[in-house]
Amino acid sequence: MYTNQRLRVENEAYAGTGGVSQNNHEARFLPAFRDKDTGRVEVARLEDGQPAPMHILSGLPDEWVTGRDEQGCIVAVRDSIIAGFVRDGVFYTREEAAVLT
Repeated sequence: MYTNQRLRVENEAYAGTGGVSQNNHEARFLPAFRDKDTGRVEVARLEDGQPAPMHILSGLPDEWVTGRDEQGCIVAVRDSIIAGFVRDGVFYTREEAAVLT
């Protein structure tokens, strides 16, 4: 499962690089997720549907969701989901974004 804990671990691993939103926003990267199985890409979104300034699980498609908390908030998505970024319609992994910024 891909969880909020996994997001935190990735953020720590890429801290100080363009692999985190706060360091690549100036380069026009938007936090996003990709399903490795289907290739589908979704920009990270706030509850109201607006693009999120960082990776968050809320707003991801229901078919990706594998777990919710008591309030119905997404707490886990399929293992095939990876966090990355979109720029000019192209998906970049965290590692690729870190190299490009």
